[in-house]
Amino acid sequence: MKKILIADDEPNIVISLEYLMKREGFEVLIARDGEEALALIEHEAPDLVLLDAMMPKKTGFDVLQAVRQKRSALKIIMLTAKGRDTDMEKGRALGADDYMVKPFSTRELVERVRRLLDQTESPSAS
Repeated sequence: MKKILIADDEPNIVISLEYLMKREGFEVLIARDGEEALALIEHEAPDLVLLDAMMPKKTGFDVLQAVRQKRSALKIIMLTAKGRDTDMEKGRALGADDYMVKPFSTRELVERVRRLLDQTESPSAS
C-alpha cells in the first residue's frame, strides 16, 4: 500500500484529504506543521507528500528545499492557496513535482497523485 503524507495545518483540509486518500486505498500520515512533516518524511518514508506552502514552524517551501537535499526522488505536490505565478515558479524551482491551487478538484488531485506514483513504480522482474 502506497503511503501519502498530508502536510497541512488547516483541520478541514486535512480531514477531507485524509478521507479522500484512504478511500482511494492509500495509507495516510498527517503533519500539521513543517517540522512534523520533515520528521515524518525521515522516519516514515512516504511515497508522496501533499504539501501546503503556508504552515507553522517551517513553511512548505522550507520543507521542500530540505527534502530535495536528501530525497530527490520523493514525489511532492504543493497543494496551497498561494496561487500567484511567482509562488508556483518558486515551488517548481525548489523541486515540486506538481503544484495545485486551493480550492482544487478532488478528482484532478487523485489523478495527479496516481500519475506521479505510477512514474515511480518499476516493472517487476521475471
